[in-house]
Amino acid sequence: MPSLNITASGGRGILSIQNPQKLSSCNSTIPTSILVTRRKNDVFLTAPYGKCSINVSFSVKSQYLTPQEQRQQQQQQQRRFSSYESPSPSQPGQSPPRVYVGYTIYKGKSALAVEPRLPEFSPLESGAFKLSKEGFVLLQFAPAAGMRQYDWSRKQLFSLSVTEIGNIISLGPRDSCEFFHDPYKGRSEEGKVRKVLKVEPLPDGSGHFFNLSVQNKLINVDENIYIPITKAEFTVLVTSFDFILPYLLGWHTLANSTSPEEMSRLNNANSTVDYEWSR
Repeated sequence: MPSLNITASGGRGILSIQNPQKLSSCNSTIPTSILVTRRKNDVFLTAPYGKCSINVSFSVKSQYLTPQEQRQQQQQQQRRFSSYESPSPSQPGQSPPRVYVGYTIYKGKSALAVEPRLPEFSPLESGAFKLSKEGFVLLQFAPAAGMRQYDWSRKQLFSLSVTEIGNIISLGPRDSCEFFHDPYKGRSEEGKVRKVLKVEPLPDGSGHFFNLSVQNKLINVDENIYIPITKAEFTVLVTSFDFILPYLLGWHTLANSTSPEEMSRLNNANSTVDYEWSR
């Protein structure tokens, strides 16, 4: 049985027969192309030549679509391709897909996991959004429980504010800094939980020590976890902190949500402000 390919343009088309074989006793071959004319849903075949009558059985699927069918096909394609589109940029008030990122350092006696936490926004009556809480970087210290094993159930947390992140970014090879946190400051439990994070240079200048001490009288915990950080690891931390800092302040939302036209309108509305460069 010969194989058939049909191509069409407008109301006419060509029926191509691949590998024609001799059929019937009249020793005739099927022509390699047959002119196809179409009138509505009927198909008529006209052989350009032939030595005898032959019967060829085949089916033709019409590729001609009505305007309504074309619109339906386009809508199906749009729905199919829309599932592959990238999610829209994060904006205040929206809930984009959650993405988890971080950087973890493993050493013999402890491990340190570093994760950013984005800022929070509050809606205004005007429909705009205002920064209500700055983001921070969460440090998680876990003691070792064996060879290459760490007890994350005993982890201790310390949240770095944007200012504290700035202090770490500005540290030189021989510089140190210290941060004190009381999670219950201003509340009845003030003073019962004490967290101190020290970042100090290693004696040989090869990096820094991160030392976290936690005293929690509420659950009778007194723990001290330290981890040495090499120059390369400290560089990764500083570079990551430097990159994420504007996002923790929420400045990326202003850049992503404000069009040039809107920015010009806002600037014109505040034109009475005596800017330093306009003096």
